[in-house]
Amino acid sequence: MSRRQRFLGLLLGAILFPAWAMAGIQPGNLTQALESADSGDTLELEPGLFTGHYRIDTSLTLQGSPGTIIDGGGEDTILTIAAPEVLVEGLLLRNSGDNLTDHDSAIFVAETARDTHIHANRIQANGFGIWVDSAPNVLIERNRITGNSDIRSQDRGNGIHLHNVNGAMIRDNTACEARDGIYINVSDDNTLVGNRLCDQRYGIHYMYSNNNTVRGNRSWGNRTGYALMQSTNLEIINNRSENDKGYGFLMNYITQSTLRGNSAVDIKSSTVPDGTESIEGGEGKALFIYNSQKNRIHGNTFARTAIGIHMTAGSENNEIHGNSLISNRTQVKYVSNRAQEWSKDGRGNYWSDYMGWDIDDDGIGDVPYEPNDAVDRILWTYPMARVLMNSPAVELMRWVQSAFPILKPQGVKDSHPLMRPPETQDQQS
Repeated sequence: MSRRQRFLGLLLGAILFPAWAMAGIQPGNLTQALESADSGDTLELEPGLFTGHYRIDTSLTLQGSPGTIIDGGGEDTILTIAAPEVLVEGLLLRNSGDNLTDHDSAIFVAETARDTHIHANRIQANGFGIWVDSAPNVLIERNRITGNSDIRSQDRGNGIHLHNVNGAMIRDNTACEARDGIYINVSDDNTLVGNRLCDQRYGIHYMYSNNNTVRGNRSWGNRTGYALMQSTNLEIINNRSENDKGYGFLMNYITQSTLRGNSAVDIKSSTVPDGTESIEGGEGKALFIYNSQKNRIHGNTFARTAIGIHMTAGSENNEIHGNSLISNRTQVKYVSNRAQEWSKDGRGNYWSDYMGWDIDDDGIGDVPYEPNDAVDRILWTYPMARVLMNSPAVELMRWVQSAFPILKPQGVKDSHPLMRPPETQDQQS
């Protein structure tokens, strides 16, 4: 090949393959690279500080290197994905805007961005971490998202926010110090697996969403671990809430759903803003059930909390069996006069304070467990009456109930209490 031919070849290559395509993209060239890219391209960013706001309108891979930082300058959304089948991975995104009305985010996934994959990024969010807006079949995995603790909790965005999203897989992410770790709104048929949520309002928060699976997640230090609201057919399986404040699992208008194999332990009392004293009625609750019906609650552990299960406001026709309630100060708080049977097919729950016996040694207590009496109801309804707890009047009321059972109000009854904590499905496998 002649010298002239080699020169023409190099010139043609420079025209067809710009410098950013032949080597990593350097700060200052990203906008041009995104605008010039073809479908299927991989844009690899060099280490360095990229500043500004970027938009992906082509199906491509945007890949960071160790030390790649994209900084939004404290305004707007940093990266908008508007094309389908985009992969974004290995970036550090920081300093987005904090205007929640405008959905300022580190990454915003538009409706046209189906099958987006967001993988192994680090996000330091002023607003939302990742907002997915109506895009189906997204995969968000192995990202680490932190909110800005200098902003009031209620003014931060959510770590991962799904709005009107179907078919999403959200797995193995960490979200801490946001408003809510993962927020799901009017979004059906999604799966949340193996995520870690800490130090925010709600770890996982559901609103008006159906047919979702929440499995193997861990929550700690949140004001509520799992806030499940106005939804149906949720599968809440093998999740853990530990050292959350207020509630481990909260069910508000939840129907036809399953809670199985979960644990809520050491749930703390809510506190006033200065953190020095308990709010009246803010006792820690491992499970709170409010106006929720036709649910299956079994194989769970609720332990070392002020109230194991608090049920109220028309929560009926729920199957509650095979659970372990261990060393809760109050095992059950149930203020209603309608009877509830908490056993199924001759097997109830394990109660650490059960004082009955098992003469035939079949593992089932021979006398029912009834956690509450008329005195409990009076004290819940009129908290000031606690000063009379050890008075002769209270002792007389309890004696009358035992001597004349017909006077005992209807409430929760476990006719077949377990003598030992049942093995969960996980323990058996």
